[in-house]
Amino acid sequence: MIRRQIKSDGAEISYRVLGEGPPVVLLHPFPVNHEFWLPVAETLSTRYRVILPDMRGHGDSGIGDGPATMEKHAADLARVMDDAEIGRAPLVGVSIGGYALFEFWRRHRGRVAALGLCNTKAPADDAEGRAGRLQAANDVIESGTEPFFDSMIPRVFSRSTRELRPDLVEGALRMMRTMSTEDVAQVQRGMATRPDSVDTLKTINVPTLLVTGADDTATGVNEAELMRQHIPNSQLRVIQKAGHYSPWEQPEEATRILRQFLDGSA
Repeated sequence: MIRRQIKSDGAEISYRVLGEGPPVVLLHPFPVNHEFWLPVAETLSTRYRVILPDMRGHGDSGIGDGPATMEKHAADLARVMDDAEIGRAPLVGVSIGGYALFEFWRRHRGRVAALGLCNTKAPADDAEGRAGRLQAANDVIESGTEPFFDSMIPRVFSRSTRELRPDLVEGALRMMRTMSTEDVAQVQRGMATRPDSVDTLKTINVPTLLVTGADDTATGVNEAELMRQHIPNSQLRVIQKAGHYSPWEQPEEATRILRQFLDGSA
């Protein structure tokens, strides 16, 4: 695995490259990092060149100044693709990765060969949701990251994962702990201000895969179904015994679904 680092809008952005072949970019959810995708990427890399960025404020990537807005995430992704000499590729994102891809589509749709939108949603936060994110950002600054990370576990994992796969929970916590209080706060503030993307859905005219976990309480089947209804010819897959982190919880099934989609979109 090759690690590369670039400068983007005042932040150092780190990404990894695995395998050779047609490129595909995988964006992880908050508040973990590129390692989230490794169980899937290692299999995909037998056929594809897999690009695994650490999104701004996550993993080895810096936060820069101010909130990590979707505009910044989209600009970071464009610069990663430039550095990796990728003109156009399938792009897959989980949760915040999906939010960033909506923005990337609005700004750089010519660079998107296909879209995978996993465990994400198109609507912006409502007033209560925004207030909750901003409060969480303040709480992290006051009390540190550990209480926040502990509170994330029941929201991102299915009950079966929490009970039967403590190693996956511990692995996620290890990734989370690479984020500083400032990282968490500024990423939350950026998500709180993200634009609504429901109107964007009907403009998406590339092959689109929607994936969610059957036990995802953060976004889930209803949000995935909303996207399916608005994105022409999109396909929806539900992963059983998985929550909001479905590719991490059920990597074999996620790999099978993704590989089938990528092979069919090539």
